[in-house]
Parts: sequence; structure tokens; C-alpha cells
Amino acid sequence: MHWQVWLAAASGDGNFVVFHTRIWPAYVAYLFGGMFLVNAVPRFVCGVSGWPFPSPFAKPPGTGLSSPTVNVLWGALNLVIGYLLMCRVGEFQIRDTWDAAALGAGGLMMAVMLARTFGANGREGRETQPSR
Repeated sequence: MHWQVWLAAASGDGNFVVFHTRIWPAYVAYLFGGMFLVNAVPRFVCGVSGWPFPSPFAKPPGTGLSSPTVNVLWGALNLVIGYLLMCRVGEFQIRDTWDAAALGAGGLMMAVMLARTFGANGREGRETQPSR
């Protein structure tokens, strides 16, 4: 299915001006794509650095620590899902303000949520990163 609609509206001088709009499911996909892409970063970075990090597979989920291997795999899966949502739904254009805004809004929402969640975990014992 093609996610774009082209609308033509008559301008005052009788010429037609073409307006480009997207149907909303593409923007929702970009929003979630930004969330998955940002969620991949701390997991992948901690995993390749050899640090344990919270994941949904730890006990208890979200607060317990998972192995670096689990975090690399979970981060990579998040990257793949983010890519699919961003590049395979609709026709994402980085220079289109609305496309970039939807992706950025999703990324920002996830970044704030991660900061609040992992900030609270870190205050409880600083167990997410080893001291060097």
C-alpha cells in the first residue's frame, strides 16, 4: 500500500498547487521507529563495552542486570525494528520536517523515559556500570 496522498488545490490565479501529505500510520511508524532506535543505543553500547545492563529478560525485568551478550542482541534487534519502521513504512525523507519531527519526537520520548528509569536504578546502588 502506498502511504502518500497527493492533493491539488486551486490557487488564486487558476494554477494548481500540489500539496504533499502523509497518511497518519506512517508518522506513527516513524514515532515508534525513533523510540526503538534510541532504545538500542544504551543496550548496544553497554553490551559491546562488556557491562551488564538492565533488560526485559533480567530478573526482575527492567531492573535486574543482563549479560553483555544479551544486551548486544537486544540492542541489535531494536536497531532492526527501528530501521524497518523508519525505512520500510512509507517513504521516510530526512529532509521532510514532519518525517524528522515524528522520528525525533519518538526518540526524545524514549530518551526521557530511559533517563528516568535508569537514573532511578543508578541511585539505588550504581550497579549498572562497574567502577574503573
